[in-house]
Amino acid sequence: MDDLVPSRQLFIAGEWREPVLKKRIPIVNPATEDIVGDLPAATAEDVDIAVDAARMAFFSNKGKDWASASGAYRAKFLRAIADMILERKSLLAKLETIDTGKPLDEAVSDMESSASCFKYYAELAEALDLKERTPVSIKQQSFKTHVLKEPIGVVALITPWNYPLLMAVWKVAPALAAGCTAILKPSELASVTCLELADICRQVGLPSGVLNVVTGLGSEVGAPLSSHPHVDKIAFTGSTATGIKVMTAAAQTIKPVSLELGGKSPILVFQDADLDNAAEWTIYGCFATSGQICSATSRLLVHESIAAKFLEKLIDWSKNIKISDPMEEGCRLGSVISKTQYEKILNFITTAKGEGATILHGGGRPQHLNQGFFIEPTIITDVGTSMSIWKEEVFGPVLCVKTFTTEDEALELANDTE
Repeated sequence: MDDLVPSRQLFIAGEWREPVLKKRIPIVNPATEDIVGDLPAATAEDVDIAVDAARMAFFSNKGKDWASASGAYRAKFLRAIADMILERKSLLAKLETIDTGKPLDEAVSDMESSASCFKYYAELAEALDLKERTPVSIKQQSFKTHVLKEPIGVVALITPWNYPLLMAVWKVAPALAAGCTAILKPSELASVTCLELADICRQVGLPSGVLNVVTGLGSEVGAPLSSHPHVDKIAFTGSTATGIKVMTAAAQTIKPVSLELGGKSPILVFQDADLDNAAEWTIYGCFATSGQICSATSRLLVHESIAAKFLEKLIDWSKNIKISDPMEEGCRLGSVISKTQYEKILNFITTAKGEGATILHGGGRPQHLNQGFFIEPTIITDVGTSMSIWKEEVFGPVLCVKTFTTEDEALELANDTE
């Protein structure tokens, strides 16, 4: 067990609360494959308790409900949360790295961005006080029309594992600024810093029930949240397959849903490009966070006249990427999140090779790392548009390459993932 990882419970109604069924999930450090702790595994029973707490906070909290409080009142808490994130930045970054395998300096940057996000929405919360009603001009002068912005109610925020705290904050901060109360359900693969966010909210005195953090499996927490009749809105970031399930469940109670799902983004390099600059951004776009980003530019389209020279530059860049223990100074490529994801990525690579693609660089485990879910930065050529490596989101450090001769052909290939 890693002494750095705190042992937490569910955070409901401003208090730590043991799951009703007392279930827990092991926390695995993907860079070492060691179990470093465990986290509470909620079920539908805990979801009901958390939703009740959020509803109570939305409508009444010691005579001053969160929804009708001024934006300035809410901003005070958002700024306090931001300040404490910065105070704990070093510890939070280490926890994020242990939990996800991402390089420590990337995790530090994520913590700084999380604090900035809370500060940004604190300003927007205060701005709500200045424009309670926005007049709307209409032709019939006998009527006066205004737009009044009001919080929607209790929101469920279901977030992924690639940027655990930052992606959570992108949902939590605007929800709280608007006067909503929230239940945050982080990924079971990376919940540590979200539970620490709960502790920060407790320490700054955020009113009871305004933010609840309920960890656990998607089928046991995300599903009952999505279909819960007293949840007023769902915001989900994750895979397309899970997004379909979330939207289907939410449709049963006709609640609005925001979805941010998978991607398969192209990067186009034309013959007049600055090749050194283009190579750097291609490498960054595909291999940052081990390629575990929905906007990763995992499909390279390069003009055939410069393709050979450009690929040489990409290989040189890839050879110089430091792959190591993510806690080590200078690490640029850490592990992927889990054994399941590791095997999925390797299967994509093996399948592409079997379909006739060429592994130009990488394609497996780095020779100097015998433990952890590490995959070399991988460049694959001779890729056909019907191959799964071209069509499907790999969510790993894998770049597939095709050449083009005209701009029209490039645009056609860029849009060809169907």
